[in-house]
Amino acid sequence: MTPQQGAPGGEQQGGGYSSLIFLLVLIVIFYLFFIRPQVKKSKDQKNFQQGISKGDKVITIGGIHGKIVEVHETAVTIDTGNGNKLKVEKSALSMENSSASNDKK
Repeated sequence: MTPQQGAPGGEQQGGGYSSLIFLLVLIVIFYLFFIRPQVKKSKDQKNFQQGISKGDKVITIGGIHGKIVEVHETAVTIDTGNGNKLKVEKSALSMENSSASNDKK
């Protein structure tokens, strides 16, 4: 066997480009279905927490419903009814009560 003939079952040419294209398509799909929605959800949650004001009806991540009576830098005080007040972190607030009732309809 001469060196010009090569080994039997030699390598195929051009296989690298199709693998690269497949990998790029896979990365784009992963970004569109997993990363982008999570970034959007995180941004919406941050905007919600910054826009909280006194009198808003909210739901905590623990499921407690209440009305905001005081707003601090990182925490809020909510009135849960019958004069019960809870001080919770802004990050523990899940959503506005009005938007929760709109989602059910």
